[in-house]
Amino acid sequence: MTGRQNPVSDFAVDFDHTDPAWVADPYPIWADLRERCPVAHSARYGGTWLPTTHELVSEVAYDTEHFTSRSVVVSNLKPSDADLPAPIGLAPPITSDPPFHGLARRMLLRAFAPQPISRLEPFTRTLCQDLLEATAGRSEFDAAAEYARHIPVRVIVQMLGFPQEDADIFRQFITLVLENVDQSSEERLEVVNNREIDAYMDDQIEQHRAHPRDDLTTFLINAEIDGNKLQVEHIRGTMVLLMIAGIDTTWSAIGASLWHLAQQPKDRRRLIGEDGIWDTAVEELLRAYAPVTMARMVTQDFDFHGCPMKKDDWLLLPFPSANRDPHEFTDPDSVQLDRLPNRHAAFGLGIHRCLGSNLARMELKVALQEWMGRYPDFELADPQAVAWSGGQVRGPRSLPVRIL
Repeated sequence: MTGRQNPVSDFAVDFDHTDPAWVADPYPIWADLRERCPVAHSARYGGTWLPTTHELVSEVAYDTEHFTSRSVVVSNLKPSDADLPAPIGLAPPITSDPPFHGLARRMLLRAFAPQPISRLEPFTRTLCQDLLEATAGRSEFDAAAEYARHIPVRVIVQMLGFPQEDADIFRQFITLVLENVDQSSEERLEVVNNREIDAYMDDQIEQHRAHPRDDLTTFLINAEIDGNKLQVEHIRGTMVLLMIAGIDTTWSAIGASLWHLAQQPKDRRRLIGEDGIWDTAVEELLRAYAPVTMARMVTQDFDFHGCPMKKDDWLLLPFPSANRDPHEFTDPDSVQLDRLPNRHAAFGLGIHRCLGSNLARMELKVALQEWMGRYPDFELADPQAVAWSGGQVRGPRSLPVRIL
């Protein structure tokens, strides 16, 4: 977050998802809006709307007629200024609209099914063990910087069949795309038009064409839609999708879960003592600390529950707010590791529900299991030093912990 925007005085009429108060703790803001102004509006970023209840968030997520996914990151740059035409968009299928969206999504389903994801678990578990071994003998360290942030990027690099030493390239790109959203439109256009990451991916695609392997890049090269091979722009765009949707999000979920467990010894004891609780615990941590607020754009002028939405207005979809709606979840601000049922929206709703949910669940579960196996007792070393990311993906970027 670059902090260029003026401070917010009233989130109902002038909200900003990069405001320091939102970044530090958005839950009271969402709770207030759900009661006082369930669809907030702001003139920032050229006009942005914010539904906050589970019912309204769900309604927007399922409405592909009035809301397009042409761009899913709110910034000062409109898609029309960046030449991101529908229906494919920058990162298909998350930036694709029907009917192309359905074709692109179905093509990917096999690669993200439980069986291929399970084959990544041994790599993920060894990675977590190695990262924890690097902290051995230290009573204090940063769990976000030295553990959580390395896991999803290294797994995605492995999944694509890219060199592990290139992981930093991905992390830098994520910061540019997801966190520096309050830059000027000119600065954002430079990010979109950055050809360095395109050139890197094109080189990897050519290497995989020459030497096919059992990885996602070769899968995409061989994939077809309606009998046609994917264009290189589509292959590259899906790789961008993995970076945008699969790295910062899971990094944030792991970090937020560790932040919670550092303050809840009862929950730590349950994870250590109750083997059968892991699956429901993962779902509850995802619900309570859902990292992703997605975005849509309004396709045409229309009235949405009394709100006069205009074509090309932004709309934020705060799935974390939907997950804390008391009309949908009993005692929603309480983390109950055995909560059932738990139909949370951490992976989104509607046609764009996260394709990589199996991958994210596996990474979160393995990361927490390995951490708790190594460090069953720990606490925040300095609660005031915990720093959260700004923008549409929320998670701790600094998480100093003390091993007990």
